[in-house]
Amino acid sequence: MTALGYLVPEFPNQTHAFFWREVQAMRAEGVKVVLLSTRTPAPEACLHDFAAAARAETRYLFPPSASALGFLAARPLRTAAALRYIAGLTQSSLKDRARIAAMLPSAATLCLQARANGVRHLHVHSCANSAHLAVLANILDDLPYSLTLHGDLEVYGTDFVSKFSRAVLVQAVTRPLRSQILEVAPEVHVPVITMGVDTDRFRPGPTASHAIPRFLSVARLNLTKGHVFFLRAMRQILNEGHALHYAVAGEGPAREMIEAEIAALGLEGQVTMLGSLSQDQVLEELQGADGFVLTSFGLGEAAPVAVMEAMAVGLPVICSRIGGTGDMITDDVDGLLVGQQDVTAIADALRRLVSDAGLRNRIGSAARERALVQFDARVMARALLGELGILPTGQGT
Repeated sequence: MTALGYLVPEFPNQTHAFFWREVQAMRAEGVKVVLLSTRTPAPEACLHDFAAAARAETRYLFPPSASALGFLAARPLRTAAALRYIAGLTQSSLKDRARIAAMLPSAATLCLQARANGVRHLHVHSCANSAHLAVLANILDDLPYSLTLHGDLEVYGTDFVSKFSRAVLVQAVTRPLRSQILEVAPEVHVPVITMGVDTDRFRPGPTASHAIPRFLSVARLNLTKGHVFFLRAMRQILNEGHALHYAVAGEGPAREMIEAEIAALGLEGQVTMLGSLSQDQVLEELQGADGFVLTSFGLGEAAPVAVMEAMAVGLPVICSRIGGTGDMITDDVDGLLVGQQDVTAIADALRRLVSDAGLRNRIGSAARERALVQFDARVMARALLGELGILPTGQGT
């Protein structure tokens, strides 16, 4: 059976649930998917229920296999071509090019794994160094590849023309990202296909009845996720006499800063830090909430899967206008969009939801309908397979 190689850096990680969903959706279509990754993550890097199974079946490219150097030695012309590719990365520093050259044995390992597992196409969920791995494998052994861009190009390094020039396609998860790709590589085929949600699993739970409305965020604790702006808006609303509670799921380097902001605003009794959660725990928290919050700012945010999950559960979402969120949410219909770092706008949106249960229900119901149409993982997986020309078993390829 022809297989699809599916490469995600340091898989599985805590933020990788949507990759696993996509893989399972592809397998449900009859496609053999071979999981590949760069380095083995630490066991505690992923708390989801699929983590052990995913680690067990993933083939890691670092450190390279014992056969890698022999593979390169047997292909002197192609190895020389790969070195010329690296030398031609003029936007990369000499140090960065040396790092990419050190990846050659891992690129050879990738080729060997593809051969051993019948992989005839490689799809890479990154446009950073893993994209160079894909190019090197293409040079060394004619392995076709495609890429997915998940955030602003600026986050993913340099030399994008080189990364994209041999790709069958470069998938963009939002229309703004598609525009960024076409600005640097106008000849590349760039379909817009977002990641998806299991809408059968992420669905509304029993109707919650909270005397105090409960709001939730699920995001890595990074400065750019904007937790502090919601906290400041929350303080305003509490000062006006409204009651609410905020639960923060996630871990990361900004935890101490967020906790300091909570203390400075006197919110210790109204905010709960939940830490990292499994998929089941995330679903439980979503189904027990009255609203969801993501007030990110800056670069890197594209089509937040946490927002898709919240909408699939039927929650009204307060979300920054960032990345592709304008394509995901129609303001005041199936969510509330606010300006980045705009505490006044966040407070206005929060005030409306806290004080009007009917509005929460109306927006939440519309959010669920949008998720069913636009965010279902099965639909998104079929769209990507169609773009790659891969059909389910029994239909030919």
